Amino acid sequence: MSESDTDSELDAIREEKRAELESKGESPGEPIHLNGEAELDAAVAEHDRLLVDFHADWCGPCQMMNPTLEAFAAETDVTVAKVDVDENQALASAYGVRGIPNLLYFADGEQVQQLTGLQQRETLDRLVEQYA
Repeated sequence: MSESDTDSELDAIREEKRAELESKGESPGEPIHLNGEAELDAAVAEHDRLLVDFHADWCGPCQMMNPTLEAFAAETDVTVAKVDVDENQALASAYGVRGIPNLLYFADGEQVQQLTGLQQRETLDRLVEQYA
């Protein structure tokens, strides 16, 4: 089996496990990628607590935020989702995203907080505690 076949098989297993966790309303342990309003609406409906990161690949602070978001997703039961603003300009505009990184926090299906700029892990932890 070639390396690309193994990678494809692993990706398929990861996607299957992610879908299984999402169907149970649990956090997948790593950020999920959303594309479009329908996917965002579905994620808000499926997850009790959702942190959405509006970002761009070219954004330095967004890249600096990635390790924090990955650790947060792995260590908490909050689902972390990522939305690329270059691919989803209308969605970003609809949510009032004017600067990135921009984090939206949804609790029980409602947007309860919006944070713009690079955030520390402690800020994210306090955010979750505030809306627990």
